[in-house]
Amino acid sequence: MSFKNRGVEGTSTSVIYQKWTLFLCIASFCAGMFFTARLWTVPETKGGITRTTAVEAERLSLVSEGCNTRLLQQKDVKLVSKDVYGEVSKTHHALQTLDKTISNLEMELAAAKATQESILSGAPISQDIVKGDSPKKRKYFMVVGINTAFSSRKRRDSVRATWMPQGEKRKKLEEEKGIIMRFVIGHGATLGGILDRAIEAEDSKHGDFLRLDHVEGYLELSAKTKTYFATSVKLWDAEYYVKVDDDVHVNIGTLAETLARHRKKPRVYIGCMKSGPVLAQKGVRYHEPEYWKFGETGNKYFRHATGQIYAISKDLASYISVNQHVLHKYTNEDVSLGSWLIGLDVHHIDDRRLCCGTPPDCEWKAQAGNVCVASFDWTCSGICRSVDRLKEVHRRCGEGEKALWKAAI
Repeated sequence: MSFKNRGVEGTSTSVIYQKWTLFLCIASFCAGMFFTARLWTVPETKGGITRTTAVEAERLSLVSEGCNTRLLQQKDVKLVSKDVYGEVSKTHHALQTLDKTISNLEMELAAAKATQESILSGAPISQDIVKGDSPKKRKYFMVVGINTAFSSRKRRDSVRATWMPQGEKRKKLEEEKGIIMRFVIGHGATLGGILDRAIEAEDSKHGDFLRLDHVEGYLELSAKTKTYFATSVKLWDAEYYVKVDDDVHVNIGTLAETLARHRKKPRVYIGCMKSGPVLAQKGVRYHEPEYWKFGETGNKYFRHATGQIYAISKDLASYISVNQHVLHKYTNEDVSLGSWLIGLDVHHIDDRRLCCGTPPDCEWKAQAGNVCVASFDWTCSGICRSVDRLKEVHRRCGEGEKALWKAAI
């Protein structure tokens, strides 16, 4: 009797335990679902889901679609590759920006050194210094250096009679437009000789020379060009420095407006860019004694502005001034300038209006509203018989005096 009662009690207790176990399982499941929904939140940023969440979301999407493991792994690799590529691109862009910043700082340092040298060292003898009128007191827009020689008196007079303002007009041009214009010349082999005295007499009459600490000579044009830029950047704080030959016709107003369009760009080198052949044969015009540096026979030069007229911005002129003692000089001065700038981060601007032909070419362009900056004959590397023809070229291709004073710079 007692055995039976014990069996009934064990059976009822077992049933009770099973009910409590089932109840606890259900309660645990509900609690787990409740807390999981509360705690599992997707991290977000201002731009939406983060990169890590995006990868996880893609995985969940693939799993829900029933994709196999291999496809899932391939998708993970692609997503990670995109992230890595994005980071590499950003790093590359940051390095490029840093490189340009360093380049700009180097140019500014060169300009600062040039300014310091102008204070510590004496500048070459110039009429501006003799008069005690310090050009450093103000900023100018451009300096136009007209390359000339001792034997070119008639050429200079023809320029004075056409496109170069004289007397009070030239002073007004400097004061109102910030445009400096000078004939550029050094001294003879005998310092203070008859050639130098002739230039001094001419300068006392016109006051339009920039005298360089340089011995004149055709084969020394590269050295003269280097000295011109170094001297000009010390004397005048200008945005641009222009070099032009004395047998070329120039519309100064049009030149100023052309340069003004590029004033927001750093390191500007503007002219008619060319790439002529390297002439190895001796005795020919423009022979290149160092032809072997340019590779095989028949090769061409790197791109550079033709020597009749070109312009560079202040940062480049300052660079030449600071580094003039280590810049190599080739026989042809336009090639030399191009070589000094070829390794820098420079804006090479090819503007064909700086190399128009003489009439009828420049005349037709002027009539069409496209006034040329400079005109000359390629066959003569300048205007053929410029002393006799410059007035005619100026009459037919000149911009007019009003255009100069109305130039928007």
